[in-house]
Amino acid sequence: MSHMRLTWRRAQRYWQVYLFLLLPILYLILFCYWPMTGLQIAFKKFSLADGIWGSPFVGLRQFDRFFRSYEFSRVLKNTLVISGYGILASFPIPIVFALMLNSIRQGKFSKCVQTITYIPHFISTVVLVGMILQIFNSRVGLYGVIYNAVTGSIPSDLLANPSAFPHLYVLSGIWQNFGWDSIIYIAALTGISQELHEAAELDGASRFKRLLHIDLPGILPTITIMLILNTGRIMSVGFEKVYLMQNNLNLSASEVISTYVYKIGMGVGSAVPDYSYSTAIGLFNSVINLILICTVNAISRKLSETSLW
Repeated sequence: MSHMRLTWRRAQRYWQVYLFLLLPILYLILFCYWPMTGLQIAFKKFSLADGIWGSPFVGLRQFDRFFRSYEFSRVLKNTLVISGYGILASFPIPIVFALMLNSIRQGKFSKCVQTITYIPHFISTVVLVGMILQIFNSRVGLYGVIYNAVTGSIPSDLLANPSAFPHLYVLSGIWQNFGWDSIIYIAALTGISQELHEAAELDGASRFKRLLHIDLPGILPTITIMLILNTGRIMSVGFEKVYLMQNNLNLSASEVISTYVYKIGMGVGSAVPDYSYSTAIGLFNSVINLILICTVNAISRKLSETSLW
């Protein structure tokens, strides 16, 4: 009871600070938690006439329908391949870049490199995909012109090749984001005491050895946290970029859960939107992400004592 009184007195004393919390709390309730009541659509046969609460309950029928669908294995495989490939290829690059940039002694050159590598992050998804379509055009693009100049023939269309889609998606994402993603590692490196470097340098340690034994262990907790967060998003491949890069020829490799949910929910390719089915697929996707992030967090806490919670 004394603890409650102390909390109440503190709230009365600093009521202005608590008042500032009112708007963020209302925002979370209205736009994050209240919309979650719509998840019950996944367990109903939703119709606009009956509404969310009046639609008949069908249990797990929508999930069973998705698991039995011929699209299930394809969209799940594409999502895991693109997302897993993205993590394996892109996750180490910002770390290596941050370590290399931290080793540069010239401050002006380092800041110039940072600025140049940050810029692509601010390019919109639509513009980025437009650049990809122009550069890799088999006839008038840079790829087509160089290939034609070297071989004297017109190359195959990479944008229509299903096997090339994951590479185009992931590599363009690395180019766009590795500079921006390195910021958090650069910030972590600045927190490492310079006394450790000075002591190691007096002992005769080279710059590379100091990087391995001081810099890398110093940012290891940050690396672990970022890996946990990235693993928790493994089922959430970005919708906009995938959808814009899709075409009928590469659909076998580019159809992922997010684009499939959009097409089902909006009725693309069918006469009537199926809200219940698309909600069930989206809920399945979110549950898998939650399980993954909890599992990786538990493993990390047990092995390295570094975790989100």
